[in-house]
Amino acid sequence: MSLPDLIEIIPLTQPVRAEITVPGSKSITNRALILAALAHSEVTLRGALWSEDTQIMVDCLQRLGFEVHVADDPAEICNRTITICGLGGKIPKAGAAAPLELFVGNAGTAARFLAAFLCLWQGTYRLSGVPRMHERPQAALFKALRELGYHIESEAGIDKLPARIYGTGPRPGKCQVSIASSSQFASALLLSAGFGRWQVTIVGENADESPYVAMTAKLIESFPNQGGTFQIEPDASSGSYFWGAGDLLGNKEASSITVSDWPTSGWQVDTEFVRALPLPPVIARGGPLDSGVIKLGDSIMTAIVLAPFSSRPILFTDLGRLRVQECERVVALQTELTKCGAKVIEAGDTLTVHPSTLHGAEIETYHDHRMAMCFAILGLKVSGIKIKNPACVKKTFPNFFQKLVAQPPHGLGATILDAQTGAKLAHNDLFAD
Repeated sequence: MSLPDLIEIIPLTQPVRAEITVPGSKSITNRALILAALAHSEVTLRGALWSEDTQIMVDCLQRLGFEVHVADDPAEICNRTITICGLGGKIPKAGAAAPLELFVGNAGTAARFLAAFLCLWQGTYRLSGVPRMHERPQAALFKALRELGYHIESEAGIDKLPARIYGTGPRPGKCQVSIASSSQFASALLLSAGFGRWQVTIVGENADESPYVAMTAKLIESFPNQGGTFQIEPDASSGSYFWGAGDLLGNKEASSITVSDWPTSGWQVDTEFVRALPLPPVIARGGPLDSGVIKLGDSIMTAIVLAPFSSRPILFTDLGRLRVQECERVVALQTELTKCGAKVIEAGDTLTVHPSTLHGAEIETYHDHRMAMCFAILGLKVSGIKIKNPACVKKTFPNFFQKLVAQPPHGLGATILDAQTGAKLAHNDLFAD
């Protein structure tokens, strides 16, 4: 049975002691898949996330002719062990008169990383995705690739997908890329820069501090590009929902919710989430700690949903990039929290969330996995929270709702209902596929 179109989360009334495993990092997995394809020999990725975004990347690599073997991971059902035969910059299949078609769904990492990667070999390729992906920015990346001498053709003429990439192989040169709208542009260029012999200058907001660019650089340094094994750490953004649930449910003496194998590498900015509890008065998106302000990645959405329970207003700053992701997340968060009774003030690229008494509501997820997961956690505390299109969590965390209902210590022991029939959903009903 598939997930219903509308589910209701029933609040937990008993203390919970749990240690949750979460799947591998999406950001690291999709970067590692590109680096493995560029390696000079076989690379095995352990703990790799197996979700919509990473399946899209694997499918694209297979369509390009790479030999990819995927095996189950007994420790986590949404992880895989993925083995790729790297070809040192060669791409086995390419379009000629007609482009080779690659569908990237709404996976920003796949769209951006592949655009640069495809330039490294001679051939013509067409990248396309879902309608929302065709709205998301690409211009800064396309501009940088053109500076390097590559021909990139946007079909709508607005430097967004669908687009045709005309690969001509390595072209030594220099380019400049802005990360004002997405750090993925810089990461895309850096992942392929060694083989393309590109010198990449990064400009724009947080150019020197962007945690995702730093992650890419560290990953390139440590990756076994001559072949070998690489371990992918758990996804810190996904872990934030469970740390958040623990904070939301309170009663620390009776309840304890933690995440297993919490990353300590410093690669993922959202590992800072545990330091943001209880929530400080100011939280920003991006960058490392400075001036006492906690800075988070996508887990800032989790913090925003928790904020009405604080004893004081909380200011969330630097939210501009949230506007151009899976949905317009700033507006979405304000709209759905307001539905639940929260006082949320938007000013520029900031939100101020005031202490509020919340009530149930039917939550629109906007096909955004993080909206679904943030508000599902809210439902563990607030009665009447109903989530529309919950299956959108398949993008990064297909078994998220199974983690909520599994019995402690491996789950939270929650109850989830089919909101239209009132029937209690079993564990097997809650996998998003």
